[in-house]
Amino acid sequence: MFEPKRLHPIFIVINIGKRIKDLLFTFIALFFIGNKGNGGWIFLLGAAAIAMIVIIIMSVLSWLRYTYRLEQEELRIEYGVFIRKKRYIPFERIQSLDISEGLLQRMFGLVKLQIETAGGSGADEAEAVLAAISKEEARVIQEYVAAAKQSTSRVVSDNLETAPDSQTVYKITPSQLIVLSLTSGGVGVVISAVLAFFSQMDELIPYEKIFRGIETWIVSNTIIIIAVMIFLGLLLAWIIALIGTMLKYANFTVTKTEHDLVISQGLLERRQITIPLKRIQAIRINENIVRQLLGVGTVFVESAGGSAKNQEGSKVMLLPLVKMNKIAPILEPFITDYQLNTSFSPVPKRAKVRYLFRNSYWTIPIVLAALFFWKAWGLLSLILLGIVLLWALLEHKDAGWSVTGQQLTLRYRTIVRTTVHMKKNKIQSLDVQESYFQRKKNLATIEAFVKVGFGGAGGKVLDLEQSDAEKVYSWYSRK
Repeated sequence: MFEPKRLHPIFIVINIGKRIKDLLFTFIALFFIGNKGNGGWIFLLGAAAIAMIVIIIMSVLSWLRYTYRLEQEELRIEYGVFIRKKRYIPFERIQSLDISEGLLQRMFGLVKLQIETAGGSGADEAEAVLAAISKEEARVIQEYVAAAKQSTSRVVSDNLETAPDSQTVYKITPSQLIVLSLTSGGVGVVISAVLAFFSQMDELIPYEKIFRGIETWIVSNTIIIIAVMIFLGLLLAWIIALIGTMLKYANFTVTKTEHDLVISQGLLERRQITIPLKRIQAIRINENIVRQLLGVGTVFVESAGGSAKNQEGSKVMLLPLVKMNKIAPILEPFITDYQLNTSFSPVPKRAKVRYLFRNSYWTIPIVLAALFFWKAWGLLSLILLGIVLLWALLEHKDAGWSVTGQQLTLRYRTIVRTTVHMKKNKIQSLDVQESYFQRKKNLATIEAFVKVGFGGAGGKVLDLEQSDAEKVYSWYSRK
């Protein structure tokens, strides 16, 4: 490991694919230019051929010029085609090593190793990616980093034994995976992507010619056609989202080593994420309305890891789906600093009017406009008003707070109900806000922030008792 090594040659193929992906919109634009005629196709083919040749040459040169090695307690990486760059990363600064296996990596027994470092809150120089190395080399790097963090003089050989003993914290079951997929929010993303695609295909697909011959039949069956198309579109989007979620979270397993939580997941693309226990800033539990009715939730860890290029690293899903009453028994033996069974102090009943007004003030003008312009059909807008008012009541009912020892817990609802557990020594700032109207009702808003790798996180509860907000502020301020 002390001699400079290159990545596996499959990196060339991976890099070609990445460069083509980056130029995808350019290729699409050239396609439409070529579709206009007047010799456009010749220009398109020539430009595409030149672009592919350049991409292949640059990818090969990038592979040849990229080397890495372990030397003097550092991971040393040298790269750059025209300008030679060197990056030296001390082992003690490495906070986490995330391993994933894409389809190409799995075909050749390789992994992708992503390195997150201390101080990597957005700077590109604070992280590195080894896109195609052997599993054995990745394990050697992990062991060297672990040895450096333990500050021992132990020498690690290239023929290492298995990783340190670990304990299984959680493993997703087939039934949990199905419920997770059925209640995920990925359907909306898929629908948006499909609609965006077809909205850009009006020049490629001859809609007018297709529909001209059946125009009369469509007009006479408009409502049926629209209903069927909407149903089929939603069904297709739901199926795509369902399959995607199942593939992404299949074999989801959480294990604990001496200092870290290690998450493994994925069927086609396998990923492994390492979360140092000391970097955990908060524990967040989310429940959408369907999962709340089923009594299940999703647990996230707010971590000091992550960067501008890896924002996901600062908010890691720890338990994809779990019964709410099982969260504490599962996690508390392994994350001993947190108490996840807490009783909440609710916001006062007199704050209900503020919750109702805050949610409905923008809805009432819409309802009035619908009634004025659409008359009888405008009555349907009252359904929207009813939903908004019901949601406001749910927000009021769910809002609450709790202080237990050195831990602050806030619960509130936006689209989902969120519970955030924060340790006092992890809270970066705590704000108490009182507007003029809140002061008249002796109410206040409290907001707490914790520092994560990219940006900030925390929680906010509106319209607490003023005295309760002062208690929380006094708890945080007292040394």
